[in-house]
Amino acid sequence: MKSLRKITGRVEFYVGLVFVALCLLIQVRSGQFFTPNNIVDILSALVVPGIFAIGEFMVIVSGGFDVSFPALASLAAFATTKLFLNMNYQGSALLPLLVAVAIGALLGALNGLFIGYFELPAMIVTLGTSSVFKGFMQGTLNSKQLATIPQGMRGFGTSALFVAQNAQSGLTSRMPMTFICFAAVLVIAWFILNRTMFGRGIYAVGGNAVSAHRAGFNVKRIRFFMFVFVGMISALAGMCRTCMMQQMHPTNMLGMEMNIIAGVVLGGTAVVGGSGTLLGCILGTALIVVVENSMILIGIPTVWKDFFVGALIIIGTGISAMRVYSANKPGARSLRKEAAKA
Repeated sequence: MKSLRKITGRVEFYVGLVFVALCLLIQVRSGQFFTPNNIVDILSALVVPGIFAIGEFMVIVSGGFDVSFPALASLAAFATTKLFLNMNYQGSALLPLLVAVAIGALLGALNGLFIGYFELPAMIVTLGTSSVFKGFMQGTLNSKQLATIPQGMRGFGTSALFVAQNAQSGLTSRMPMTFICFAAVLVIAWFILNRTMFGRGIYAVGGNAVSAHRAGFNVKRIRFFMFVFVGMISALAGMCRTCMMQQMHPTNMLGMEMNIIAGVVLGGTAVVGGSGTLLGCILGTALIVVVENSMILIGIPTVWKDFFVGALIIIGTGISAMRVYSANKPGARSLRKEAAKA
């Protein structure tokens, strides 16, 4: 009973219930949700938002917000794709991926420098660097849509782990090789957050930076390297998007930040930092992805997509605010009693 109360007391439990209920509703209305090809399509659509969400989750847990990751990913992916096209590169996708990740690390270090060492607000800094990244891409690099990408990147984007077929309709869907990138980032992030002092430091800084410093954590260094890591995985997500689309559109990923933040917060991550789980992060993001990709299956016009996503943002923010209020309620009650006595 104690374990059951612990499970049912977590936000992830209720997010999971909502997710399952939504899936069952779509299945009842359409009869097509749990078909193999549709499940593969949903997982394929989760790859890029999922990688972005993991990075944003780490930032929010540390007590900040990052709104620059779509611009960072676009700049890293565009610069890498254009570089290797100009080189007429014919090798595998591994080298472009590594170059993009290195560029992402440098761009993330810029965020980490201002936020970690200069102690500027994360929201303000990332708003600024987002404009800087977009301006550099559009001005200095003269960004335009690249209709072709290097051969190795095309092969990586079209290769599949397996192919799922719908027995009734005959439709097939490929599980993209890029899903391995998502799984690898998820495992690495879980290990960092749950099995290393660096990960514990991220939670500690989000809970209270002053207390974390007194406990022996190097707050500046933790924030710096966290943004370096977030820059790396954001650039990887940008490359996965480019490979899967078989072209590089410099503005295709811009504007994704609100949906990603909504998914992370919806999964139970406290907006003030210090608490949250990767499980909740992925569940919340998956819920957003299902809403975006399955509305047509239940007969709802896609023009209502923004309405439902906005409703989920409000619900997720409300849940997070209620958690903060519940956590602070005992302390506030004791302060009122002390004030009344005085």
